[in-house]
Amino acid sequence: MTDPQYIRNFCIVAHIDHGKSTLADRLIEKAKVVDARDYRAQMTDSMDIERERGITIKSQAVTIPYLANDGKKYLLNFVDTPGHVDFSYEVSRAIASCEGALLLIDAAQGVESQTLSNMYLALEHNLEILPVINKIDLPAADIPAVLHQINHDLGLDPDYAVPVSAKTGEGVDELFEAIITRIPPPTGSVDDPLQALIFDCHYDPYRGVIIHIRVFSGTIKSGQTIRFM
Repeated sequence: MTDPQYIRNFCIVAHIDHGKSTLADRLIEKAKVVDARDYRAQMTDSMDIERERGITIKSQAVTIPYLANDGKKYLLNFVDTPGHVDFSYEVSRAIASCEGALLLIDAAQGVESQTLSNMYLALEHNLEILPVINKIDLPAADIPAVLHQINHDLGLDPDYAVPVSAKTGEGVDELFEAIITRIPPPTGSVDDPLQALIFDCHYDPYRGVIIHIRVFSGTIKSGQTIRFM
């Protein structure tokens, strides 16, 4: 079992079309957890309608290993969330299961309505917010203007903002290190009674209902009987 101090739980939140799923693709690609022949764009968008429309409807949880610059191996658990306001409940459940949030901001579009609402939602759950300026490869990208918005409109420290291009992969290595240093590890103890949160579920035609849970304290073992409160 991984030592909790080497675990980071975070979600990716943003306004629609600011590049959350593309960034998730780059994180997965950099971690090399998917074979090159099996890799495809929008790895976290499993529904046909998501891939057709290019939007995320259902939150998806992903676990990837990461070898940091300090020589330690970390386990990164992240959730790619929807950006459209109609699916904000999906975002709220993902946020409740994390210690941190990557607040993605389009370098050309800047701060928009769902940027603000997702930030406030993360603050309500006391998450550590890491601002990420995406699409810096665009000709219309205006990083100084977005840094000003991060400071003036969001009230966050622009010095912690990480500029990236989820499309080209530029800045993703620096983002990995920022996740390790800025987002705190989980605080629960394995010796305490089991406490967990169901943040998602889906139906598998072969295995039945599969639930996704975030364990806050205690442990779960294969074959263990669990009572839901």
